[in-house]
Amino acid sequence: MVSVGFIVEGDTEKILIDSKSFRAWAKMQGIDICTPVIDAKGGGNLLPQNMEPMLTQLRRQSPDHIVILTDLEDAPNQEAVRQRIKSTDIALVFIAVKAIEAWFLADSLALQKWLGLDQVYEPYPEATQSMPWLRIKALAAELKVRGPGSAKNAFAKRMVNSYGFSIANAAQHPECPSAKDFYDGLVGLGQS
Repeated sequence: MVSVGFIVEGDTEKILIDSKSFRAWAKMQGIDICTPVIDAKGGGNLLPQNMEPMLTQLRRQSPDHIVILTDLEDAPNQEAVRQRIKSTDIALVFIAVKAIEAWFLADSLALQKWLGLDQVYEPYPEATQSMPWLRIKALAAELKVRGPGSAKNAFAKRMVNSYGFSIANAAQHPECPSAKDFYDGLVGLGQS
């Protein structure tokens, strides 16, 4: 079993990593997730000078690898985010294109459960016109169903606990390569 410590950008990422379903999936991949998952409370806190206390907290758990999960937001590209974060202790940096909520749009099965519809498919979850959270709200309005509410963290909890969001499902979406990178990267760590 490989132990992995996570530093995540915010609430939604923490909810995903802390969920029972994700932890069960990780175990099946040979990964033991260190506790606690560290919430950086914003991408701006994922800078080398701000990360040392978080890394120190994770090092106490003696993880084999440290992984960062963050959003692209308005950065020009993923490499710009990686350069901003760089630290020698970090094994992998995963960047959800635009924002982690794009992964919710990529999991059609979870979307179908949430919306109560048999057929729902978001063709370009990482290329939404605005941020993915706004697309989620617009999707509910278009389909005339109850929206996600105003709290991203409450919606994230429902997606992982009630509607069965799965990183494996999101990774299968042909237009969500950041979810596939995350999935493949963690599978690779489990095999190391």
